[in-house]
Amino acid sequence: MMAKQSDVVITINNLKKQFGDYQALNGLSLNVNKGEILALLGPNGAGKTTTINCLLGFLKPDSGEISIAGIDPQQDVITARKKIAYIPEQVALYPRLTGIENLIYFSKMAQIEKTELEFKELLKFVGLPEHAFSKQVAGYSKGMRQKVGIAIALAKNAQALILDEPTSGLDPSASHEFSHLLKKLASQGVAILMATHDLFRAQEDAHRVAIINQGQLVDTLGFEQIKQVQLETVYLEHIKGAVTC
Repeated sequence: MMAKQSDVVITINNLKKQFGDYQALNGLSLNVNKGEILALLGPNGAGKTTTINCLLGFLKPDSGEISIAGIDPQQDVITARKKIAYIPEQVALYPRLTGIENLIYFSKMAQIEKTELEFKELLKFVGLPEHAFSKQVAGYSKGMRQKVGIAIALAKNAQALILDEPTSGLDPSASHEFSHLLKKLASQGVAILMATHDLFRAQEDAHRVAIINQGQLVDTLGFEQIKQVQLETVYLEHIKGAVTC
């Protein structure tokens, strides 16, 4: 079923980006809809990081169009970044501050005012144990730092969440918890773009899978296809000859 235009939160249309002789993106087009988890798969050098950096306004594409909830980050990066939240592979928090202090600090930086009770409710929602609220982040696991990062995204009412290798380094239990949290966010209407090498989590969690190679979209699998195919086999077929290490 085609998504209604009003449901599309992230739009990438014919995006091209070249670094010297290297064509990082070569006409990439894809979108992410409200309440959808889109897993972006591809080998190293396929263009995943370049795509993310263009979405965040860190890179200017040579040509093509980007829209975040109707806002072009190249034209109005400040407004676009208010609509989006980015969770990198290693979430950058202040290690000597507690979880709730980090949440309050980054929220105030974004000019978001909430009560301490409201901030605690956000941390509860993302599944951070209450005993960790007042502990320094220096002692947090990766999964706990991710939860604080997502709480920050929720505090700013981000319509889109971009994740870069979110499950790398997580043990199976933490990975399962993170999966549950992503599905809960999607059920609330958040559009989620997850760049990952974790084919298991992509097959388990994604509503759609987009496979890119050499800066181009080479395949898109819908929900029913994801559940019916051996994703690893499909993926490897598409990236034959690519450098994967």
